[in-house]
Amino acid sequence: MTIATGRRARLLATLAVAAMTIGTAAPALAQQKPAVSQPPAQQVPPPSTAEGLASADLFHLRSAADPQIAPSGRQALFTVQYADRIGAPYTRIWTLDVASGATRPWGSAEGVEGGGPRFSPDGTRVVYRGDGGLVIANADGSGAHKLAPIDDTNHPLPRMGERYAWSPDGTRVAFVSATPSTEPEMEADPIVITRYWYRPARGFPDRFNDNKHLHLFVADVASGKVTQLTDGDYYEHSPDWAPDGRKLLFVSNHEADPDLTYNADIFTIDVATKAVQQITKTKGIEWAPTWSPDGRTIAYSGLKRKFTSSESNMEEPHAWTLDVASGTAKEVGLVIDSTQSRPTWSPDGKWLYFTVQARGSVGLYRLPWQGGTPERIGPPPAMRASVGTFAVAPSGEVIAAMATPGDLPELYAFRGSATPRPLTSLNAELLGRKKIAQVEAFTFKTFDDRDVEAFLTMPIGYDPKAKGRYPLIVVIHGGPHGQQSPAFAFKNQALAAKGYASLMVNYRGSTGYGQSFANLIARDQDGGEGRDVLAGLDAAIAKYPWIDADRLGVEGASYGGQLTDWLITQTTRFKAAIPWAGISNLVSHNYMSVYHDYLQQEYFGKPHEDGINDMLWGRSAIRFVDKVKTPIMLSHGDADLLVNPAEDEQYFTALHDVGVEAIMLRYPREGHGMRETQHIADFLDRSIAWYARHFAAVKP
Repeated sequence: MTIATGRRARLLATLAVAAMTIGTAAPALAQQKPAVSQPPAQQVPPPSTAEGLASADLFHLRSAADPQIAPSGRQALFTVQYADRIGAPYTRIWTLDVASGATRPWGSAEGVEGGGPRFSPDGTRVVYRGDGGLVIANADGSGAHKLAPIDDTNHPLPRMGERYAWSPDGTRVAFVSATPSTEPEMEADPIVITRYWYRPARGFPDRFNDNKHLHLFVADVASGKVTQLTDGDYYEHSPDWAPDGRKLLFVSNHEADPDLTYNADIFTIDVATKAVQQITKTKGIEWAPTWSPDGRTIAYSGLKRKFTSSESNMEEPHAWTLDVASGTAKEVGLVIDSTQSRPTWSPDGKWLYFTVQARGSVGLYRLPWQGGTPERIGPPPAMRASVGTFAVAPSGEVIAAMATPGDLPELYAFRGSATPRPLTSLNAELLGRKKIAQVEAFTFKTFDDRDVEAFLTMPIGYDPKAKGRYPLIVVIHGGPHGQQSPAFAFKNQALAAKGYASLMVNYRGSTGYGQSFANLIARDQDGGEGRDVLAGLDAAIAKYPWIDADRLGVEGASYGGQLTDWLITQTTRFKAAIPWAGISNLVSHNYMSVYHDYLQQEYFGKPHEDGINDMLWGRSAIRFVDKVKTPIMLSHGDADLLVNPAEDEQYFTALHDVGVEAIMLRYPREGHGMRETQHIADFLDRSIAWYARHFAAVKP
């Protein structure tokens, strides 16, 4: 009320001044950009002394990612993400001695801040992203100096591959950087918008697309001379050198209007002549191409459907190969019916390695490059782990970042069928004195007799004989094309420490269960998948009688927030709801989101076609707001451009119109998701308090 009243007063004052000055000359005022908000000045709390995890512990957990193995196979580099200061997390570079498993921060006791380290072909030097550009250093981190500045664009460019790559002879580094816009400045008075895609991919402090374009550059390592290879109004990215050093692969969208049609293809450019050749020209998209070691084949990730999105895709990506001589493409990953990460060549060129989502976990596989029978490298399914980034050594050993039910991603070594060997234990001190809640998987029959899988996180120290004692929170994943897993989830663990169970349901549309399962959500948002979640809740209550069916909460982020908004219009069984970045109005979302093609690929057409807008309105939570009885804590990043905060604003107003208790949280500087650790901690504490207050009125 105070904010609204203040804005209205300022508006009236402005109008009054304008009325008094009409017809008189006035000096021109400089256009001012919005004030930049800064993270608060506050202290990082010490780790909690509680037996389970609490919000203060967020600042003291670390995770490993992006392992890179030296050509000799004896050394590896990786990044460690820290959250030990106010603001967003950051990364430092660490080194690993492969033989002994010894690890240490690169360069000093604190390590070197930066990311993306990449070894030179002879293993003596490394380039990485840091200090405002591309930095080159010796393999031990010494002698670091900037090789070239790198600029970015805020234009949405999903599925980008590598940002830079060494030439095969180690004398040059190709990289991607943005060039200044050739279009008018957007921060002007008045603002003149002509581009269809005028919104940026990132939010705060940006309001509009900066209209910069990404291009390919090459830096000479010895002299530091930088040469621009491409130009124009396209976005080129994901460079990879041909083994002979003459050409670069890259990805770009050369549709007549790339803003209207997301269709990335693979190109090559001759580094000497700058001659460009288009390699693929399909209706789908291709990304992350890499040459085979012999230069005869290109491996990449691809989608085949006409309707693809720059955001979440219903079609599951697979690994592909393309014969350079004939131009023949082959979907080698078709043999595995699930979502696959981009393929990586083995050093000997015989295998393609990639990860595969499967029933809530992520395994590492390899496949003969010609196609054939896939081989699972690990981990054993019983580990219920999720492999992320990885690197393949000349010996065939793989080093990968992997999350487990008991920890955030750590580095592991994979060899043969043996259980992966842990290489790091970044959180051993903190987690070693904490109780970690058990996560159990179960499968149930949903409303149309399909099998759906769910994961239940137990309250810490629960008594299975205590009937109806423990509240339960349904935690819904986003996407909708994603999956939840038994791997470590901090919020679920924090809820468990407070005596709450949490339920995750991989509803129809989720990945990891095959393409036909993902297809079931087509043209049916807020439909069958919502019924799957409710069926999973019923199954959990029946299977675990210690759950208190009268103290239930529901939450989720993005699509999970959308489904939270929707479910409370369909049932009154939840005593509290907490959507993050939820979509309450599918029609308005389509026209306000930066990702204009998302609903098109979900409904096989633009919303104004074939009555789709009517379908969207019929499945919008705000359409049925009069049915809501559940107290709701709406939450949103104040700079979210994927799901506009107006989705919460209109739902908030509508909820108050019908007399439902509703509050709205807005986190400054945050976009679609939350980055700053103090915000994550604050949201966790407010969530637990919201549930506790509304559960307190219900007798266990």
